[in-house]
Amino acid sequence: MIIKEMGGELWPLLTKVKRPVRYVGGEWGSFSPKPDASGKLVRLCLAFPDVYEVGMSYLGFQILYALVKDLDFADVERVCCPWVDMESVMRKSGASLRSLEGSRALRDFDVVGFTLQYELCSTNILTMLDLGGMPLRSAERGNSDPLVIGGGPGALAPAPLEIFFDAFCLGDGEVVLPPLLHTLGELKGAGREKKLEIIARLPGVYVPGSSELPVRRRITEDLDADFLHRTMIVPNGSVIHDRAVVQVFRGCTRGCRFCQAGMIDRPVRERSAKSVASQLEELLSRTGWEEAGLLSLATCDWRYLGELLDLVRPALEAGNIKLSLPSLRMDAFSVDLASRLEGMRRGGLTFAPEAGSERLRRVINKGVDASDIDSALDATFAHGWDRVKLYFMMGLPTETEEDLEGIAEIAERALGHARRNKKRGEISVSLAGFVPKAHTPFQWEAQAAREELRERGRFVKSRVGRIKGKKITLSYHDPDQTFMEGVFARGDNSLGCVIEEAWRRGARFDAWIECFDFGRWIGVFDDFGIDPKSYATRERSQCESLPWDVIDAGVTKEFLKSELERAFRAEATPDCRGGTCNSCGWQAAPERGRFCELCRA
Repeated sequence: MIIKEMGGELWPLLTKVKRPVRYVGGEWGSFSPKPDASGKLVRLCLAFPDVYEVGMSYLGFQILYALVKDLDFADVERVCCPWVDMESVMRKSGASLRSLEGSRALRDFDVVGFTLQYELCSTNILTMLDLGGMPLRSAERGNSDPLVIGGGPGALAPAPLEIFFDAFCLGDGEVVLPPLLHTLGELKGAGREKKLEIIARLPGVYVPGSSELPVRRRITEDLDADFLHRTMIVPNGSVIHDRAVVQVFRGCTRGCRFCQAGMIDRPVRERSAKSVASQLEELLSRTGWEEAGLLSLATCDWRYLGELLDLVRPALEAGNIKLSLPSLRMDAFSVDLASRLEGMRRGGLTFAPEAGSERLRRVINKGVDASDIDSALDATFAHGWDRVKLYFMMGLPTETEEDLEGIAEIAERALGHARRNKKRGEISVSLAGFVPKAHTPFQWEAQAAREELRERGRFVKSRVGRIKGKKITLSYHDPDQTFMEGVFARGDNSLGCVIEEAWRRGARFDAWIECFDFGRWIGVFDDFGIDPKSYATRERSQCESLPWDVIDAGVTKEFLKSELERAFRAEATPDCRGGTCNSCGWQAAPERGRFCELCRA
């Protein structure tokens, strides 16, 4: 975002804020806006409702930027949410929110597209619309205002945000966004209502109130044949994930019952080793990064990983490039694999057992038993690592005190493995409150109350504190934030007015603990006569109509119900990539092309 120059000077404004590098643009790999002599070009602004260093770490943001830059009928620029200090400076000076590339105000684009990655970023969307000179609500916008669209996982449960958005893109942007932009190019000069009427007919586009049938999510089926990003924007300052990244496959069929990503992003679609190697080498040569990463929901499941390592090792060694994996499965094989990667030799390893007992891991279908945990921990310290981070959830369905005790026991076992391998062993335990998400088997389940989550966190902390030695640290996510995430994860369209009022009362960056004010939110709920517990901590009937039923995410309700029943019996469901179809729904509609790889065979 470049702020409009006040008195011909940009820099005096930037000296009043922290991290001014967030707002200056001009990064390596970014492009100036395309000229538009014909007036037919569709101008899109990709908007990320969090700070620059978060937005620029999100690969989807980078992929869509490169994708639209390749289109001859559209152009793209970027904007991220200004931090609270910059918002204050902007409001005092009268500056408007503008794009990083062309200093164009949001109101002057044809389309503003928000990434809906996390529920607690909702108020930031309103900050950006307001600073960009746009009406907050869709119903208040006129023909001269841009269309506001949303994409990402949040678009699959859009009800709380519907009053602010004109449309939602469902599924993979590579297949949904180009036809949408092309159609809007054909409709240049048409009225707002006409545009919405036409784009509502496009596959994968949901215009609130326009369809009597659920709108289906669209996917890109052949990752090698479809768009490959071969350039990335190199941020001017440090960001969370500062490396060249290639996505090696999409989807996951391991079937963790709490995991929304694993349910909504089916079927599994893999890239070939040659494709990834080519893309990776080109990205590194164009960007100058000295670190590269491979991205997917479970990268160690990619069947071509070993082949890729053989292909890229000479180039990586010649350029002193480090390669890292974002996620490790909890078994010795994954640790052995990580030991081959120079980029993984630094720091520690992170695993997610998720639950403290084998029984509860069967309930959530994690697919990790005690022997897997022990072999992974032993291999970690045997290969020379000193530090391990363990992620768990608390408040899972059927959780007992024994399950919570198991978290401390696993941490203690990790210390034991470290000592046996003559390592000092630093163990970090992170606890997050479980949030039931739409389109998962647990979508009908009640979330644990705030007080319960707080008590469970204290319980685990007390048990960890009893372990001899002081090499185990524990932290747990704020239960108030977890509760609010649960409210909006399964909320309906009456929550839009709550979001707007909370924003007007000062709610900003609710995902950041230093900005989050739970009392403010509760005050708004009280004033509107809405009980937030009815969204988060209420168990729902399987016969109940759900706010997200307007979206067809790919898996059927019948499958989700059967998985919930298996969960309560503590029965595991095998990964269908092992050869058994679990009838999740992708094989259920051949006329719509909904096949997973197994069902194609």
